[in-house]
Amino acid sequence: MNQNTINRRTFLKTASLATGAAVFGVPALLRGQNLNSKVNIAVIGAGGKGASDTACCASENIVALCDVDGGILAGQLGKYPGAKGFQDFRKMFDELGKGIDAVDIATPDHFHGIAAAHALRHGKHVYCQKPLVQTIHEARYLRDLARKTGLVTQMGNQGSAADGLRRAVECVQAGIIGKVREVHVWTNRPVWPQGMNRPEGSDPVPGNLAWDIWLGPAPVRPFKSGVYHGFKWRGWQDFGTGALGDMACHTVNMPFRALQLDHPTEISSEVFGVMNKETYPIGSKIHFKFPARSIKGNKSSDSPVSLWWYDGGQVDATKPHGHDFSNKPPKELLADIEAFRGEVPNSACLIIGENGTIFSPDDYGTQFFLKLKGDEKYTGSAKHPEVEKIPQTIERNQFKPDAGSKGAGDDIRHHMEWINAIKDNKPQNCYSRFEIAAQLTEIMLLGCVAMQVGKKIEWDGKNMKAKNCPEAAPFIKRNNRAGWVMA
Repeated sequence: MNQNTINRRTFLKTASLATGAAVFGVPALLRGQNLNSKVNIAVIGAGGKGASDTACCASENIVALCDVDGGILAGQLGKYPGAKGFQDFRKMFDELGKGIDAVDIATPDHFHGIAAAHALRHGKHVYCQKPLVQTIHEARYLRDLARKTGLVTQMGNQGSAADGLRRAVECVQAGIIGKVREVHVWTNRPVWPQGMNRPEGSDPVPGNLAWDIWLGPAPVRPFKSGVYHGFKWRGWQDFGTGALGDMACHTVNMPFRALQLDHPTEISSEVFGVMNKETYPIGSKIHFKFPARSIKGNKSSDSPVSLWWYDGGQVDATKPHGHDFSNKPPKELLADIEAFRGEVPNSACLIIGENGTIFSPDDYGTQFFLKLKGDEKYTGSAKHPEVEKIPQTIERNQFKPDAGSKGAGDDIRHHMEWINAIKDNKPQNCYSRFEIAAQLTEIMLLGCVAMQVGKKIEWDGKNMKAKNCPEAAPFIKRNNRAGWVMA
């Protein structure tokens, strides 16, 4: 397709950073003397989440916008007249080159790894929306590439910026509920089509859509109007990661950090409705088993952990999203929550320890409630006397949106953390840097693989291999279409 140009767990030490910079090149901003100057940012995926991401970066120089949909691109360029427009991000890098310091990526999932790796290899700092990538191999690749380059990275799970999430992590690690053996996380997703097969036939590709580029590393398929492009791609296995990929990088973020979860040893799944070769099912229950960890300073570890994930529900064609939202933890685990709130929320996280439970009733872990043994009911973290005894050990996000900022709350604070880490040349200041984000994403993607192969996976994390399930290999490392390789 022709380019459519429209005018309008540990980071490397200083020596390693210098080596990475020498090999891959450091953006112009960092080569200059004025580290407080504005960052030149390019956005790949300008519509949808990309539009709000661009707004979050509007305090800097938006120098380029890239989107395969020329209509979306033209609309965004009207808001940022100093930016140049592209439909192919590769041509954007070829043309602007040194004029870009950093890249924000907000494309469909299957494009994340390709675009992020390309940017890092070109010496650009990267903010990439969740899930960080679509395959486990891509997660490992980006983690290692970020280490090698020493560039500043951040995944877009903006709840990471919230004081409440960081406080919950401190409390769990300090042992406020004792050793943790169970975590239950549930969501109201999917709220897009899933559980269907590929439609037959094809439709004419709109003149403003670069369909071949939209497909990227995925196998070629005919364009169908209203089926993939737009916010319907997430349920398709070639393009998205289903409900698990969409929300787990948010909702599992807090317990993942608090328990310092590494590689699970077993992953099994149960699906509701149809699990075919094309889309994810209308609901799933996934069980991750983690071995005991002995982590200095973390009093919640030293025991095996079972993490249960629940999405969707039973098939119900009368409901707007095709399911009844019934897929949640066992009722006996939710009784105290229902008594406390009068209902069980459709999205939440419950951490069960030997001395009590922590309940977070939102998608991002930004607030939490505590019920210790002997407590009659849950109490908000700010009012529980045991929480007051826990010292602060995690630095808080210090940034506040400017009065005129268009980005909202923690989303803009998360972006500002990344932008200021670029200016300070301190990748370690990003709380959701790829070093951490890649591991969280990898864990969640194993749930997708378990659904795709339809059997329990015995996982060898070190060697990135399903020991009992060789048929999982194509889902662990995708065979990309020619011209769309990670390396």
